[in-house]
Amino acid sequence: MSRPVRILVCGGGIAGNAVALQLLRGGTAVTVVERAPVPRPGGQAVDLRGPSRKVAERMGLMPGIRKRQLDERGMVFVDEAGRQRSRMPAEMFGGEGLVADIEIARGELNQVLLDEIAGRPAESGVLDYRYGEWVEELEQDGDGVKVRFASGATDEFDVVIGADGLHSALRERVFGPEERYSEYLGAYIAFFTIPTPPGTGLETGWVGVLPVPGSMVALRPDPDPATSMAIFSTRVPADPALRGDITVQQHLIRERLTGYGWVIPAILDAMPAAPDFYFDEVTRVRMPRWSQGRVVLLGDAAYCGSPMTGMGTALALIGAYLLAGELLSAPADFERAFDRYEQILRPLVTEVQKGTEKSVRLRHPETRRGVAIMQILMRVLVSRPLHPARALLTHLIGKQGEYPLPDYA
Repeated sequence: MSRPVRILVCGGGIAGNAVALQLLRGGTAVTVVERAPVPRPGGQAVDLRGPSRKVAERMGLMPGIRKRQLDERGMVFVDEAGRQRSRMPAEMFGGEGLVADIEIARGELNQVLLDEIAGRPAESGVLDYRYGEWVEELEQDGDGVKVRFASGATDEFDVVIGADGLHSALRERVFGPEERYSEYLGAYIAFFTIPTPPGTGLETGWVGVLPVPGSMVALRPDPDPATSMAIFSTRVPADPALRGDITVQQHLIRERLTGYGWVIPAILDAMPAAPDFYFDEVTRVRMPRWSQGRVVLLGDAAYCGSPMTGMGTALALIGAYLLAGELLSAPADFERAFDRYEQILRPLVTEVQKGTEKSVRLRHPETRRGVAIMQILMRVLVSRPLHPARALLTHLIGKQGEYPLPDYA
């Protein structure tokens, strides 16, 4: 090419910012468009373990992560009276249990990436970052991709990366309707910040979990002890009325939780005033191919495994590292880069996405007897780590293990 390669990244979340950071470090000109007007703060806690931690180390993110990581020391399962039934310290199972030794809020990890982008060397690639912007139309040919943005601005790029999440608008525009690739796994999930309820019975840094018939509730400490993150999931048939309607979503949560104990009444009371209420389907995205022409998908847009895998952020980071590495290795041959990215990552994605339906069922026993059995299994799991019940852990947190990463030094 006679001019420098120009890449458009759609989505300013973890996947988008991670791939942008690596491309900029390689000297590539990058434009990032993010529909939200500002970076999204807070959000669900994500853990770094196995290959995603290795990627974070190679990308130089660990100092920033260490400064912003949550004080999560373990997980405790409680009953409706708030009595502790089992405890799993973060260091149990070598840091590979339900709570990892490094946990960070999604918004905080995103800020680490934004800080690294802002502090990149002067000789790195040129960045054009636009909030409140998204792709309205695109047309690709042999020379590039012509894009018209929502603002009316137009531009041309060599490659477009879709990192705009589970309900990717770019995926729909280029690859077709969401329902072709999205599989509802039988549950919904919500999380939102509330004032820390009195009488939780939890020690500093411990996440409390209460399973009830058909649902699960957790309370996760925030860096500010005055607030906590309430996490809710429930196993119910898909309901189109729930999409985008907060009133209907919160009604479902009340319907599923009213009458149960521990801190559930306080959570329900605080829910309407939550400043960051999030609710969505537990969904898996499977696509036969992650690229089409000069457009390639990254993260949840291409291969969401659902929150039940615990690997969404891990796959976003690993995928960003691989995609950027391959594009920088072959800047004039994007097709080869896309093929290599998919060839290397596809086996891990396939492994992560296995058994997610079973994880949904295990996390949401439908009867009080099922809840009691789950509590017993968790007690056995933490008291006898080599017991066959440990297989339960694999289904609850997903498979990690070793994964060979190319070195793009």
